[in-house]
Amino acid sequence: MNLYIDPGTGSMLFTILIGVLGALVYFFRNTLMKAKFAVTGGKKAKTAETEVPVVIFTDSKRYLNLFRPICDELEKRKMKTLYLTASEDDPALKANYAFVKTEYAGNGNRAFARMNMIRADVVLSSTPGLEVYQWKRSRDAKRYVHIPHGIYDFGTYRMFGLDYYDAVLLAGAFQGKTVRETEKERRLPEKELRVVGMPYMDEMLKRAQAEADTAQSGSNKPGTRNPKTVLVAPSWGSSAILSRYGEKIFEALLKTDYHIIIRPHPQSFTSETELMNHLQSKYPNSDRLEWDRKSDNYDSLSRADIMISDFSGVVFDYAFVFERPVIYADTSFDPKPYDASWVNGPLWHETVLPRIGVQLTEENIENIGDIIRKCLDSDESKEKIRRVREESWQCIGKSAVKVVDYLEEAIEEVAQQDLQPQDKRLSGV
Repeated sequence: MNLYIDPGTGSMLFTILIGVLGALVYFFRNTLMKAKFAVTGGKKAKTAETEVPVVIFTDSKRYLNLFRPICDELEKRKMKTLYLTASEDDPALKANYAFVKTEYAGNGNRAFARMNMIRADVVLSSTPGLEVYQWKRSRDAKRYVHIPHGIYDFGTYRMFGLDYYDAVLLAGAFQGKTVRETEKERRLPEKELRVVGMPYMDEMLKRAQAEADTAQSGSNKPGTRNPKTVLVAPSWGSSAILSRYGEKIFEALLKTDYHIIIRPHPQSFTSETELMNHLQSKYPNSDRLEWDRKSDNYDSLSRADIMISDFSGVVFDYAFVFERPVIYADTSFDPKPYDASWVNGPLWHETVLPRIGVQLTEENIENIGDIIRKCLDSDESKEKIRRVREESWQCIGKSAVKVVDYLEEAIEEVAQQDLQPQDKRLSGV
C-alpha cells in the first residue's frame, strides 16, 4: 500500500519537525551558553559563528546580480559574511573572496531547515514569505532585513510577504507606502525603512554606459539593427501576459518582421510548467524567435529595441537603464493572492506605466506591429522615462555602499541591544 501525503500536509509536518528540532537545538545551545557563562564569570563568550555577523540568503542563483555588488563591498570593508544559496550551481560558490564565505545551503526544504537554525546578527534576503511557509525566524538571528530584487510595488508580493521582517531596504521612497499601509491594516509594528537604491541596476547602468561610450557607428548602435528586436519579458501567474494572452501574442508578433525574444519569469517554469511546455513546443527556437532562460538578463535587455511586459519589475530595469520604449499589457491584475488586496488605491506600477509606455489590449493586439513601429519612431518616451526614473530610483551609483552602511549600523545596534540585558543580569536587576 502506497502512503500519500498531500503537499499542504507535508509542508505542515515539515514545519512541525523543524520546530521541534529547532527547539532542541536551542535548548542545548542555551544550556551550553549558561555553562560557559558560569565558567567565564559572566564575560560574553565568543563562538565561531558570532564572528560572521552578516548572513545573506538567496533562494536562487538568479539573484546573484543583486547580491554580488553587496558582497564586493562587504569584501572591500573586510566584513566577515556568510552567503548561503539554495542553488548548487550558483556562480558565487566559485567566487574568490577572503572575508565573504559562500556555501550551498541545500535545495528547497534543506535550505530552509538550515536557515531556521542560523546564527547571525543580521540576515539579509530578497526572499519574501518569512514565517509564512517553511522558512521560519531563527531564535539565534537578531534582525531580518529584506531587500527587493527590483523596482516595483510590494503589493505584487504574495500575501504576508514582508510581515515578519524587521527592516526593508527600498530602491525608492515610493516603495514604503505599501509597507506602511499593510502594517496599518494588519496592526503590525512598523518596520525600519531605509532608501538604498538598487545594486544590480547600478551595475547594469555602468555596463550600458561603458558599452555606449565604446560602441562603433552603424549596427552597434541601439535601434539601428535590421530587423529590430522585440523582447517579451512578463511576470508569472494568472495575471501575467503568457497566462492571459497565451498563443495570441505569439501569433500577432510572428506576423511582423521583427526578431522576437521570449524571456519568461523563471518561476513560470516551476508554477506554470504545462503552459511553458505547450508554448515552447508550439513556438520553438527559430531564426525569427528565441527563448531566453539564462540567469543574467542583461544580454536580452541590451539587444532589445523595445520591450513588451506586464506588471513585472523588469519593465523598469529596461526603461530606466536603456531609456527605450515599453509596451505594457492590460492583464487586469487580480489582487486576491497578493498584498495588493490590503492596499487602498492603485499600485505604483498601475499609475506609472501609462506615463512611460503604451498599453496593449485584447482589442489592439492584432495591430501590435503598428504599435511597435509607432513607439520606435517616437522620440517622446525617453524624456518621460527620465522623469519617472528621477522620482522612483534613488541613490543611483551608490546603492551597494548604502546597503553595507546600513548593515554596519544594524550590527552595531544589535551589539548594543545584546549588552543591555547582560548588564542588567550582572548587576542583579
